[in-house]
Amino acid sequence: MMLYIKVRQFMNAIGLAYARLVCWREFVTSRFSGINERAVEYAFVFRQLAQLCPFTVLDVGSGQSALPHLMRTCGYMVTATDNIGAYWRFGMVNRHFHVINDDITATHLTGEFDVITCISVLEHIQEHDQAVQSMFSLLKPGGHLILTFPYNDRGYHGNVYDYSGSQVSEKPHFITQAFSRSELEGWLAANRGTVVEQEFWRFYTGDYWTCGERVQPPEQVSREMPHQVTCLLLRKGQGAETAVTPRQADP
Repeated sequence: MMLYIKVRQFMNAIGLAYARLVCWREFVTSRFSGINERAVEYAFVFRQLAQLCPFTVLDVGSGQSALPHLMRTCGYMVTATDNIGAYWRFGMVNRHFHVINDDITATHLTGEFDVITCISVLEHIQEHDQAVQSMFSLLKPGGHLILTFPYNDRGYHGNVYDYSGSQVSEKPHFITQAFSRSELEGWLAANRGTVVEQEFWRFYTGDYWTCGERVQPPEQVSREMPHQVTCLLLRKGQGAETAVTPRQADP
């Protein structure tokens, strides 16, 4: 028994030492590369969670982010998933939280959740209709879906990095779609969803994400003004209500 305890303590010490080394390397090699959209998106997520007070939360497309860990720290029972085999070409480990390997377009998850979060992920999924349908199917009746993604209310774009005005010099291997009012209304009609709240954010001077000059700090704007990102709170319910009740800035 004593030998078992000593071996476990030794292995634990090695694991802790490696974790400290990884954190130290990240710290000393970190370089400023610009402010991204996560502050806006996470602020929206946690404001909604504070109001909804869910018990169970599913985070779709967690990747390597600390979001599921942060939500668990707040007390919510969190399940995190990502399509590790398809999206992450060289594999992926999230050192903040356990992530289940699952394709949301053909999910193997069972059960129902109070809230599902999908933060800057849906735009990378070609079969976005199927992904949204799967997420709605995993919600309890009256449950809520929190989404953020590149958005232009007037028109869809299949990959904003292919747009002539994109400022991205080296295109990533994945697509980044910009959704529009048309796709949103389609999701709502197909899944009997309603828009509870929608925010519109301007990060660039162009029509789509990464297009034009960067706007710092980003601006929350009205639906009628130029914008490239939206934050959405949808509810699983009866009917296909598409009226927007936004929390938005004055024009």
